[in-house]
Amino acid sequence: MTQFLPDNLLGLFAPRAPIQYKPPPDDLFINRKHIPITGVAEYVQQFEDPKDAPPKVRIETRDEKRIRKRKERQELMAYKIEQGIATWTPADNPKATGDPYKTLFVSRINYETSQSKLKRVFEKYGRIKKIELIHDLNGKPRGYAFIEYEHKSDMAVHHGFSFLTLVFLSAYKKADGTKIDGRRVVVDYERGRTKKGWLPRRLGGGKGETRRKRESKAAMAAKEWEERKD
Repeated sequence: MTQFLPDNLLGLFAPRAPIQYKPPPDDLFINRKHIPITGVAEYVQQFEDPKDAPPKVRIETRDEKRIRKRKERQELMAYKIEQGIATWTPADNPKATGDPYKTLFVSRINYETSQSKLKRVFEKYGRIKKIELIHDLNGKPRGYAFIEYEHKSDMAVHHGFSFLTLVFLSAYKKADGTKIDGRRVVVDYERGRTKKGWLPRRLGGGKGETRRKRESKAAMAAKEWEERKD
């Protein structure tokens, strides 16, 4: 069929010139000279004896590292608590109130609550001699305070009872659970200087629930709802 094509199209089907021959740059692989391959038996005696080899360095896994870090933190915390117990002397605190048997401990205070606000709330139970609102080294409130009354009778419900017998105290009984600036405070007597062997929460002692054990508001509301249905 190509004989019927015009010359301009026949040129498209013309064969190309043959490829120019080039000699190979190297001998063929089969003709090359190779180093003879021998076994390794003659070199076995030069190998290192496993008994003389240094022990392998074992790299701990991620789980082992996490467990080790946790154990180190626990040991460090136990050491700090032990040192804190050895140096904890509440009777030598220069910022403490004068008489521990006239002093109440108030916790869970709103961080924005001022000392004057605490005084207005607690002075209705008796004349207040001193209020010590505790702050950290940076000046931030810790959420608790010590309130010292001038007389024990200002604290007692029945004035004939002694404070040491832990009778119901007026402020101790009535002020506990009072809402101040949106938070209900917890009122207790000062135990650090009045109860032998007492330790604060930071040293493994304390009283009441921790934040982890405390139920959330939603859980408490659900429990109250279930009790109402029953």
